[in-house]
Amino acid sequence: MDSSRHPPPADAAAPPDVSRPAGPAGHLANQSRIRVFGLTLDGCIKVFFGGNAIVAVVVLTLITFFLFREGGGFFSQNHDNLVIYRRAGLEYVDYLDTQVSDHTALTRYLSDLRLRQFNQLIAEKKISPVEANNALAGFDDFSDKFGDAVVPLRGLVSDLKDTASAIKTKFAVMEDKKVERQQLLAAGKPAEAAKVVITEVDFENELKPVLGSQSDYLKASADEAAKITAALAGAPTLPWPDLQMRLDRFKQLARDYVAGFPTVAKSLQTWDYRKPVPFSQTFTAFVFGREWNTASFWQDWYGIIPLFVGSLMVSTVALLLAVPLGIGAAIYINQLASPLEQRLIKPGIEFISAIPSVVLGFFGVAVLGQGLRALSQIPWLAWVPGFPFSERLNILTAGCLLALIAVPTIFTLAEDALNNVPRSFKEASFALGASRLQTIVRIIVPASLSGIISAVLLGLGRVIGETMVVLLCAGNRIAIPDFTAGLGVVTQPVHTMTGIIAQEMGEVAHNSIHYRALFMVALVLFFLSLLINWLAQKIVRRYRIAIG
Repeated sequence: MDSSRHPPPADAAAPPDVSRPAGPAGHLANQSRIRVFGLTLDGCIKVFFGGNAIVAVVVLTLITFFLFREGGGFFSQNHDNLVIYRRAGLEYVDYLDTQVSDHTALTRYLSDLRLRQFNQLIAEKKISPVEANNALAGFDDFSDKFGDAVVPLRGLVSDLKDTASAIKTKFAVMEDKKVERQQLLAAGKPAEAAKVVITEVDFENELKPVLGSQSDYLKASADEAAKITAALAGAPTLPWPDLQMRLDRFKQLARDYVAGFPTVAKSLQTWDYRKPVPFSQTFTAFVFGREWNTASFWQDWYGIIPLFVGSLMVSTVALLLAVPLGIGAAIYINQLASPLEQRLIKPGIEFISAIPSVVLGFFGVAVLGQGLRALSQIPWLAWVPGFPFSERLNILTAGCLLALIAVPTIFTLAEDALNNVPRSFKEASFALGASRLQTIVRIIVPASLSGIISAVLLGLGRVIGETMVVLLCAGNRIAIPDFTAGLGVVTQPVHTMTGIIAQEMGEVAHNSIHYRALFMVALVLFFLSLLINWLAQKIVRRYRIAIG
């Protein structure tokens, strides 16, 4: 019989639809076909997570574009800044001012030497401060003669500074008038714009008093050299060998200082205000500049080196403390601790990350900094490098607090890396007769090394981008630390890249050179973060290839 010509009755059982599986799998398959705005459930999930990735890329692109847009005009503005610095004669005067500054540094050296003698006299001879000062009368006479040697040159520099500063001010006024005239013309007020009188600065005539001071400098310099030589000849002999060595060192520094006078004279003779300033100098002045000096009546400098060194020093101290603590805690909790210890210690460490950084900063100012300074005053700790110190806000204080911030990050990521080590590795090690310590050191840690390295690098990224703690506790002194102090350098105050942005951004005028300089610092931080992440990925990938 032809079944096609005689269909089955209506109440007959229909054959199962093999295209729709029954049971839970069929239910999920049916749900995956639910459409929202023309998309299946699977498509909606892909759009959601893919959209998040797109948003992240877009945000990162916008941040990068914004940083480059706001900071990109810095170099052209800084070039104009350096051009007027030369044309107004400020560069010329700074050659002389550097000589005066070097003399001041030598005078501070003498002051420190006198203080050491004063303390030695009181400690050894048990005399009163008045008697100690009387005993140092001969040294004071020597110090006064050395200090007075620079008086004529200092007076000359003061007069030349006034002249050069007046030239720069006149030029700035004329530039402001040009802007004013352009604004009036743009506003449709040609009559008022014509009333704005603009006089071009004749730098050649304005600089005649400055350039004509070379003979005065040569005279003042020769007088200073003669007085310093006479003062050194009459230097006293100190009864303490260590202090006498310092005095001999001072004498050599003073002779080197005097020997540099002809170099200064040659620089003055060859100086030309018309010499063009290469644009590359604006880049090197920022990247390698050792001064960050803003809102100065004389000259603004935007050198990132002191800020970069400050950030690097604070981060180094933080990692030296946080890495052993974080990784050690992770190994103990993961491999050695009892369940009760794990329930108590692990949440305690992770809770640290919930403490606001500004609270930690206040703790550093009020408690930690004061405590470390008091600890440094204990006599039997005088052997510690940098002890005693007087600045309670310094690299050490900020580094200790940043270490506290970095420990939870390093601990959590390192413990995750240890958890990812297959259990069979440990069992195989125990089966071969290795102790627990041998298993941890030779098996567990090497197998999780890539994750531990990632934890350390992410901890570095965490501390180098921290703002409030370093702003409150690092001391905010914009200067390169004195590395001749050895390990004691950590007791010196510094400023950081994040701290300078937070401190000065609210005070600068929009689109000013200072404003754009801060965005350039932000760009350096941005690329530094990218470098840290790139290094983390590269190290992890290389290590995985090596152990594969």
